[in-house]
Parts: sequence; structure tokens; C-alpha cells
Amino acid sequence: MEAQATAKVTSAKKAQAVGIDYALVDISKSVLAYVEDTKATSLKGGFGGGRGGAPSLPLGVGDVVQVSVFESQSGGLFIPNDAGSRPGNYVSLPNQTIDREGTISVPYAGRIPAAGRPVEDVQRQVEDALANRAIEPQVLITKVSSRSAQVAVLGDVRSPAKIELTEAGERVLDVVSEAGGLSSPGIETYITLQRRGKSATVLYDYLVATPSENIYVAPGDTILVDRERRTYLAFGASGLNGRFDFEESKLTLGEALGKAGGLLDSRANPAQVMLYRTVKKDFLAKLGVDTSRFSGEMVPVIFRANMRDPSALFAVQKFPMQDKDTIYVSNSDSVETLKFLNILNSVTSTVAGVPSDAIATRDAVRELAP
Repeated sequence: MEAQATAKVTSAKKAQAVGIDYALVDISKSVLAYVEDTKATSLKGGFGGGRGGAPSLPLGVGDVVQVSVFESQSGGLFIPNDAGSRPGNYVSLPNQTIDREGTISVPYAGRIPAAGRPVEDVQRQVEDALANRAIEPQVLITKVSSRSAQVAVLGDVRSPAKIELTEAGERVLDVVSEAGGLSSPGIETYITLQRRGKSATVLYDYLVATPSENIYVAPGDTILVDRERRTYLAFGASGLNGRFDFEESKLTLGEALGKAGGLLDSRANPAQVMLYRTVKKDFLAKLGVDTSRFSGEMVPVIFRANMRDPSALFAVQKFPMQDKDTIYVSNSDSVETLKFLNILNSVTSTVAGVPSDAIATRDAVRELAP
């Protein structure tokens, strides 16, 4: 018997007085397909970088450069006539920093715009400016330090720092490694990439296991390495109640139930295994749910598994858990009746004056129990 293929929606106004609307969704093959397709935030999806080479690194404000001018023979503008014993016909100017206007200064060439331009373009402009003064000048500009092409790596790494990028190109894991690597277990570590007002976060283990997510970083990026325990809660008629750690990068609902001691045979209602989670409204829309009654982008959802249905046993083994999920296993009707009888028994045992009537009432109620 196949589980239900449609999502049922229940309004909390009808079910409880808390005033929070929620959706009740039966776990089925169709629902499972959408849940499996729902991916966490992606570095590649948010910023690209999965294809092509490393980003270009033009000169920028704050970079320190050295300008060397070569002439074809001595006796020119920079090389004196008595320089025959020199190892080369060139002169290296003192290191200088590209100023806030984005320029550098070269003698006899003046102020040369540099920021935002490739090194080769700046070299050609300096050569053109010196062509009428020096003897066949050739210019070589070398980056001494590249402060404009840095990435900040912060958080739970051994050596938080600003990492200078190179023309070879660095990826996310490269700069994390240069910062000393993680100081916390990978299973509990999230990597957040911030770039030009946007951010995306992935689990470190997922980043390692998915090469396409290990994208190139760009100048000005900030990488935050944050340790956060991934946990879920289990309540009700499960073997154990409390908070549980994931302890692995991927955890399914079936595995989570197993970690929580499974379902108690004497108490649990296998048809009412609930998973509480907040999801995006567009996810419910894909299931065909009318989301007009819900305000905001996030909607409280209860995913229900009927463990009496054999197909549900397979479904829960594929249903992925998320951080801070809550599992509730309902009590069976007979357990609720027994609780009522125990209360009734404690009351009738203390009744004075009419013990026979009280006992008769208690026995009559017990006969109603299944």
C-alpha cells in the first residue's frame, strides 16, 4: 500500500488555541522526491565559480609595486655611460604604494593610473611615456604585496588572517588551509562565504565531498568558519527523550529514530510519528499546498510518517534530517485511556462513604477500554 501522495494542510486554529497555522504533510513518495531535491544553500549556486579559471587580479589601491626600467644600452635616461660593468642595463625604482587616486609615480613619465588595470597595461603606458627620453625602454612592474587582492578568513581556524591571492587562483579550501585549517570537527563546522553583500553557507563536510562547491575566492571575500553543533530533539513515546547530536554529515529520519531508542512497543502509535520543521513557502507550493493562509516566507510544517505502512519504513530511511528538527512519537489510544483509568483509580481509592458506587463506576469505565 503506497503512502499518500498529496499534502494535507491543517489549520492550527481548528486544532489548538495557540494561534499558529501549520501544514500537516504525510510523508510519501512524491513528498520524499521534493525533500531530496531541496538542497542547502550552495556556494556554486550563489556565486558561480565552478567553471573557468581563477578571477583576474588587477592592480589595486594599497598594492606595493616595484618599477624597473630597462634600456637597450648605457648612456640613456636611466643608465649612465660608465655603467658598462653593470650586470644589466636597468634601474629599479624604490617600492611605492598605489595611492588612493589609484596612481603610481614614475620619473619622467609622471603620474600613471594603475588601480583596476592589469600589470601589462600599466607597463606599456610607462614605456610609451618614456619612449622619447630613454633608449628603447622596457618596463617591468612587480607586485611586492597585493593588499587589494586579499581574503579574510575568520572564526574557528587555527590562524585567522588575511590571505593574499595569487594569479594561480585559490579556492575556498585553499585559503582555509592557509589559515591553519579547522580548529573544530568538520561535522560541526559551517563555511560562510560573503561577497559584495551576499552570503552562502555550507557544511564543511559537504564542501569537501562536493568538489564543485569548492569555488575560487575573489579579492575582498570574507570566509567565516563557524562551529555549530547539529542537533535534533526527540519527545513522546520513543525509547529516549532529549537532544541528540547528528554525529555524521547525513542523517535520515529512520536513523534519528534509531538513535532515540526507536518506538516503544507498549506506548507508541506507529501511525503518528511526527517531524516538526519550518520550511520555505515555495517548497509547500511545489507540493500543491495553498499557501495563501500563511504569512511570511517560512511556514511551520509537521511531516507525518505512518510506520504501519511498509512503504513508510523505506521512506523514513531516505527522508533527510535538518539541524534543529523535532521528532514527536504520539502515544497510542490505549495508553491515553490507561492514563485516564489510573487517574480515576487514584480518585476512587480515596472516596469515603460510597466505596461500592465508586468501584462500580471505575469498573464500568474499564470495560469501555479497548
